[in-house]
Amino acid sequence: MYKTAIINLGEIVSGNWRKPFKKGDGILMNKGLIKKVGTLSRNDIEKSDFVLDANGMTAIPGLIDSQVHIAFGDYTPRQRAIGFLESYLHGGVTTSITASEVHVPGRPKDPDGVVALAVAAKKSFDNYSPGGMRVHGGAVIIEPGLTQKHFNYAAEKGVWLAKAGFGKFKSAFEYKPYVKMAQKAGMIVNVHTGGASIPDSSPINGDHLLDMMPDVSFHVNGGPVAMPDKDFPKVINQSNIALQICQAGNIRTALMCLDLAVGAKAFDRIILATDTPTGTGVMPLGMIKTICEMSCLSSYPPEMIISAATGNNSVIYKLNNGFIERGKDADIVILDTALGCSKKDALSSIKNGDYPAITAVFTQGIPRFIGRSRNTPPPTKKIKVYRNKILNPFDPGRHTI
Repeated sequence: MYKTAIINLGEIVSGNWRKPFKKGDGILMNKGLIKKVGTLSRNDIEKSDFVLDANGMTAIPGLIDSQVHIAFGDYTPRQRAIGFLESYLHGGVTTSITASEVHVPGRPKDPDGVVALAVAAKKSFDNYSPGGMRVHGGAVIIEPGLTQKHFNYAAEKGVWLAKAGFGKFKSAFEYKPYVKMAQKAGMIVNVHTGGASIPDSSPINGDHLLDMMPDVSFHVNGGPVAMPDKDFPKVINQSNIALQICQAGNIRTALMCLDLAVGAKAFDRIILATDTPTGTGVMPLGMIKTICEMSCLSSYPPEMIISAATGNNSVIYKLNNGFIERGKDADIVILDTALGCSKKDALSSIKNGDYPAITAVFTQGIPRFIGRSRNTPPPTKKIKVYRNKILNPFDPGRHTI
């Protein structure tokens, strides 16, 4: 593992919405972890293998997309697109969490089959990081006939996610005992929320959520159809279910849910995701788009919304990234205001509704590209490599006309 450093930062967004900024202008990384946040010493800089001069730009934690429809490899059967995960990395997403491998062609629906699928996906992505992205694959798709032994076996093999909402149940109220079995096995249970999205899915509303009590309400604002407005207050006030707002949903209910959660002092339960690739498409900038929308269309500051895409997701899913602080995984994104934007820095451009420019992404402390994302506008300022002993130019590559 390399020792890397970022210097001359203008702002460091922590990922913790209660204390959204870190003091200092530097970040030191080693062996995949953040070692120091603040002002780096000359010794820190001179002993680093790679040093990036951020020229006053903004650092944020790598974005965590908590609902990605992965299958196997960097390919989506739904949109027949290759390389979408690496492209999402160029949208600032350093971690993807599976929405279950429901889009695998011919996916099994018997108990043994859904467990085997989850185990295979988990172990595959343990060995595969497209573009340097960390992908948490493998979720047991809850189907009739699953027993506690099935969930325990999957958990023993490393599977820690389960998904309700796509099983062949006559009523969503039948999910409750299966959700409890998955939770007993130590799994985090996500549940499809709102109207049906694909064949074999079924509408799930607030009463269903309160009956089964999953850990996370996937696309609580609809994926793409939202549950009734009247269900939001009772889910927020009568449970501790995490409330996932996604790009592929209803923006009106997303903003309503955000306001209701803040009013109930439940912002820690608000998390962001894209819920893509689906019929909505492949969206490399889906997380950035959601951050911009939730910020510019609400009264909340961008650093608070960024925390819903980073630190809040980290806490809900029990991860070690999502925060810029010592001991956390060294997943960092560098932002600048885009060339031509009327605002002077990345956060004010987000509040204005303008996509920021992504100029660098680090995962596990390793620079994955430097200079400009393939998917965002160019930055206003120029980023500079101060030292590079890794002997890699880290050119992101660019789409040609």
